Amino acid sequence: MENLTYKSTDPSWSDGPTMSKDAKSMIWDYLVFVIFVIASTFVAVYSRFFGPKEKTKADFVFAAGKVSMAAMMLSIARGTLGVRSFLGYPSELFYRGSTMWETLYGMVLAYPIVCFVFVPVYFSLGITSVYQYLDLRFKSRLVRCLASGTYIVRQLLNQGVTVFTPCVALNTVIGIPYWASICGITLVSIIFTILGGLKAAILADVMQGLTMIAVSLAIIVQGCIEVGGFGAVFERNKNDGRLDFLNFNMDPTIRVTTTSALVGQLFMSLSIFGCQQNFVQRYCSMDSQKKVTKTLMYNIPVITVLFSLSWVVGMVVYATYATCDPYSSGYIEKFDEVLPFFVEDRFNYLPGILGLFMASLFNGALSLNVSNLNSLATVAFEDFLKPLPCLKGMTDKQQLNTIKGIGVLLGLVIMGISFGVGLLDGVIESSMLVTSATSGPLLGVFIMALLIPCANWKGASTGVIAGHLVTLWITFGRLTIEKPPTPHLPLSTEGCTNTSFNDHILKPEHQTSFWTITTTTPASINYTGNFSSDIINTTRAAPSDPLTQLYSITYMYYSLIGCFISILVGWTVSYFTGSERDLYDEELIHPIARKMADFFPGKKRRYEEKTLNKMPRNGSMIPSASVTNMERKCGSTNLAFTQDVPLEQMEVYRTKL
Repeated sequence: MENLTYKSTDPSWSDGPTMSKDAKSMIWDYLVFVIFVIASTFVAVYSRFFGPKEKTKADFVFAAGKVSMAAMMLSIARGTLGVRSFLGYPSELFYRGSTMWETLYGMVLAYPIVCFVFVPVYFSLGITSVYQYLDLRFKSRLVRCLASGTYIVRQLLNQGVTVFTPCVALNTVIGIPYWASICGITLVSIIFTILGGLKAAILADVMQGLTMIAVSLAIIVQGCIEVGGFGAVFERNKNDGRLDFLNFNMDPTIRVTTTSALVGQLFMSLSIFGCQQNFVQRYCSMDSQKKVTKTLMYNIPVITVLFSLSWVVGMVVYATYATCDPYSSGYIEKFDEVLPFFVEDRFNYLPGILGLFMASLFNGALSLNVSNLNSLATVAFEDFLKPLPCLKGMTDKQQLNTIKGIGVLLGLVIMGISFGVGLLDGVIESSMLVTSATSGPLLGVFIMALLIPCANWKGASTGVIAGHLVTLWITFGRLTIEKPPTPHLPLSTEGCTNTSFNDHILKPEHQTSFWTITTTTPASINYTGNFSSDIINTTRAAPSDPLTQLYSITYMYYSLIGCFISILVGWTVSYFTGSERDLYDEELIHPIARKMADFFPGKKRRYEEKTLNKMPRNGSMIPSASVTNMERKCGSTNLAFTQDVPLEQMEVYRTKL
């Protein structure tokens, strides 16, 4: 059999195969790949034709509460990490070290804050879009649309990265063209969206999550056996500078430190867990607030283990190739290709494992795309289309079909974005930049709504716009400065021999006992002496004038900057524009903020008298007096969980002056 070079292509949409094995030797991989993709699609088909029928919009949007707590926990964890972590974090550790792992601190801190600050306020409001809460709080379509628009833009860009992520590996290893992978993921996602709704997305998350865990464990076991045990893996990574923790350098131009990882990820995670539709949609699919709190808190050890698993995989892959790096030796062209290269190289003896690995990447992107399409379509309909006069009076079934149609259109938009993602610098870098740049203003407006009693619609809308303008200014400003190329940790090819890689991957010219690397490493990297992680992660450009310093700030702080600007501007504008007409129901603000209202700047807070109409399953209206404090505290009633009455008939709050 002819030995072909393992080589990745640029995303120039070339259809030429770049496989390192011929088609005959990969028959099992193709077979496993196809079977696994079909099996995942069958979940949606079975749910549609043999499972409980979707009678209302609530069934589609909230899965009618028929999802187990364990499945919900794994689905939330999968939504937090995604396929980008499965492919991106191992390469991050291999080439830049473990500092990015410390973003876990921010994720873990965000869970209890979401449980006790965000969830209690809007859990029982009976809303299908979390941004309806802003409409109730500020009585402003502008604020609601600004927040919804931020979420939609962020998710569309993020999903473009998510869909593109497995396409690099699929093209490089199996030879599937980029256009085929992107179109395939989009097509199957649309099928899921039309047939299954949120329940099918959650079940798909469970299937993909378990598969990725199994593949990760197989990689860890294989690598530990080759290297000589996990102790040897740990020592090799520690000695070569891959495990660098607790770097509290306060220089904001360093790409990532312990400080920026904790603070930046905390603000990003709060925006994602507390203000993002696809997560709040999962909370509302449960029937009590107590269950939501338990699910989120139990998810902390789950997310810790799953997040760390990808980094352990990276440690194993590095220990295996520590003396013969595939990138420096010319076998891969992108850092993100090192994990699929490892699977193809080390699991050649096990037919089908490469296909399973690729299928898990494909389906990982697929399930996240389905989940986000469901949420994006719901938000787009509720916040932008439903208020249009021409769409008044739509039946629940018509609304359901409209949401599905919007999901199809958004799926096609994401497909178009995916074709342009190849121009960005790595999946982790791209994802972090998009998330951080859009998270701050969104989080800021929710903090104003929840915790600042004097905040009004003028301040909220001005704050969001100001936050976006500042973060966009810095984001695009960083593109105008010349920065040195980001170096990576020292790499070695001193141990390369004709046994370093599997025979089917090894280049013909490297089949001698020892061979000389002909590829050149970036000139900016010094491979001798001690190597500081600060040098590796720096983003500063020269010269160091104030504007250049501002543009050189790491993207990890963008969410903090955007949130701070939004709150500062919004609070100030609200203080000077407040009036007696800025009344709202006191249940729309956090109880602690109500008690501390006297300490906030602004006029003495007055609230509207309210009549909270609670809709039970029999459809009769219960006045607010019947809703006990215990029900509000424990969340024993979830209005959105009422599946027998069309949601658009629920008048959640009736206010009077």
